[in-house]
Amino acid sequence: MEITITEGVSHDPAQEHIEEVRQGKRFEFGKNWSKFLNHLSEEQINTAEGSLRSMLELPDLAGMRFLDAGSGSGLFSLAARRMGANVHSFDYDPQSVACTKELRRRYSVNDSQWRIEQQSVLDRGYMSSLGPFDVVYSWGVLHHTGAMWQALEEVHRPVAKGGLLFIAIYNDTGTQSARWRRIKQIYNTLPRPLRIPYSFAIALPFEIKAMLRSLASGDPSGYIKRWTEKRDRGMSHWHDVVDWIGGYPYEVAKAEEIFEFYKARGFALRRLKCANGLGCNEFVFKKEI
Repeated sequence: MEITITEGVSHDPAQEHIEEVRQGKRFEFGKNWSKFLNHLSEEQINTAEGSLRSMLELPDLAGMRFLDAGSGSGLFSLAARRMGANVHSFDYDPQSVACTKELRRRYSVNDSQWRIEQQSVLDRGYMSSLGPFDVVYSWGVLHHTGAMWQALEEVHRPVAKGGLLFIAIYNDTGTQSARWRRIKQIYNTLPRPLRIPYSFAIALPFEIKAMLRSLASGDPSGYIKRWTEKRDRGMSHWHDVVDWIGGYPYEVAKAEEIFEFYKARGFALRRLKCANGLGCNEFVFKKEI
């Protein structure tokens, strides 16, 4: 696969986001996250902290600088702050920025060690102005920028030597990924009143299969737990469903492509959690040079 990296340019994220949403080119992630925050629990926050500890293999982040590139709901910025990090959060979506600020207001009001901005990871000038950071975190974000390889290039710039880069990128499953890209395109071009029915229609066959598997295994409660138990990263099942079906732009990569990309830029792979099919491959890299 040929990977092309273009020169980074300055962006007006607020205006660009408005126009892309209007044209049906972008899912409003922040709207989904604002609904998720209405039900955020202490258990979910603790789960998010546990996710960071597990993948980073660190007991805490005390005294570390943590960059959340694409903060979304703000949950993992909050988790990093509670683990002792000095946190810098940014997102392209204005409502995601508002969600992150709301979590700061709820749990860490007037916190001088938690900075939040609306910015684009594709803005090379902005990314080059940041850092160095001990941990740069961007989970499930860069494949939604519309220029994934450029985003992958920019996000490593603020990582300090010896620092960690924790990213998650959708796995490339060939024609299956291409089909889902079309599903996501359709969602974003539909009139708003039709989007929830469309999501139900798309999700229904998968939910039926999951229910039947639970029944066949003799554990019908297993299906119910999909909806009632918290996800391994602190998210809820329905918000994950809407995020998945609507999440556009949408790009994918094979795990080996991401590995080779960062190896060429002086990063060593420390941890890899491979997806099952269409999910995200998770990577933790260490910057060695």
